[in-house]
Amino acid sequence: MGYPETAEGFMVESQKDWQQFKKQEFKLKPFEDRDIDIAIDACGVCGSDVHSITGGWGEVPLPLCVGHEVIGRAIKVGKDVTTIKVGDRVGVGAQICADLTCDNCKADQENYCPNLIDTYGAPYPDGTIAQGGYSSHMRAHEYFTFKIPDNIETSIAAPMLCAGLTTYSPLVRLGAGPGKKVAIVGIGGLGHFAIMWAKALGADVYALSHTPDKKQDALAMGAKEFVCTKDKDWFKPYAFTFDFILNCADATEKFNLPDYFSTLKVMGKFHNVGLGDKPLPQIKAQDFAPNGCYIGASHIGNRPEMEAMFELASKQKIKSWVETIDISVEGCKEAVTRVYNNDRVRYRFTLVNFDKEFGKRS
Repeated sequence: MGYPETAEGFMVESQKDWQQFKKQEFKLKPFEDRDIDIAIDACGVCGSDVHSITGGWGEVPLPLCVGHEVIGRAIKVGKDVTTIKVGDRVGVGAQICADLTCDNCKADQENYCPNLIDTYGAPYPDGTIAQGGYSSHMRAHEYFTFKIPDNIETSIAAPMLCAGLTTYSPLVRLGAGPGKKVAIVGIGGLGHFAIMWAKALGADVYALSHTPDKKQDALAMGAKEFVCTKDKDWFKPYAFTFDFILNCADATEKFNLPDYFSTLKVMGKFHNVGLGDKPLPQIKAQDFAPNGCYIGASHIGNRPEMEAMFELASKQKIKSWVETIDISVEGCKEAVTRVYNNDRVRYRFTLVNFDKEFGKRS
């Protein structure tokens, strides 16, 4: 059949065989007046993709095409679209729709809309399953489609659409800025963005990692100090130091959380954006009492935050640390396997050269 009724993508048919991708067609949702069709040129590889296809976050509708860090060209726009025109370079992140009428949406909290639709693996009202960016095309609502600044390369911009926003949003909401001391835990795909954003916002940034050989990278990204959490009593010199901790690690079940809590100022916050497969370690209410600290988490960010993040990256010339991989059956397998194994990922992968697999699309 082909576009505009269908797109073609690299899909996983079984969570048991999650490394096995097959190129096949899938149905696009019906085109509506605020929709934009995108010919995809690049897609970042997110940890969420791996959690989804492996079953770490539970069952998903199969077959599934993942990918929610999408950059491409607008090739068709609905009659009510005002922010994007055909030919624009655009991006779509981890959310592709919301009702835009509820109290949350009206308050710029559309990322917490009770009727939000994830970019892949979620049903539209007509029953079509949203499919992701390891594919030829994407059909997205205008509100969740963003113009990409001209001075940010496509492969570098792609990971910002999920990993970038997921860290930028809580940093801003928690008050990162001049005079604040912010600790970033987990120097990976999320954490490397968090260091760069926190530094750009004016905070003093401390990188916390159990991997000592990431020290020079963390300092180059803008960390004032590197703290190796493998060291005995690493936390003691930092008692009551940090305004908040942004936890970007997805292996928090291995943490002794009271050690981390002890480094927070009174009423400080331990905030999670690394969402692992396993439950948090068991904690007691008493663990929060010595400094009255809190623990929480957040989900991506809203449209104004996405726009502000790209403006910050453009003005301060902030760049993702990426390795590019050509999209193909083999390329998709390599990317998700290396993310799963944490195999030399420094610090994001972007799938590129879509024209080679899907041809020129217009």
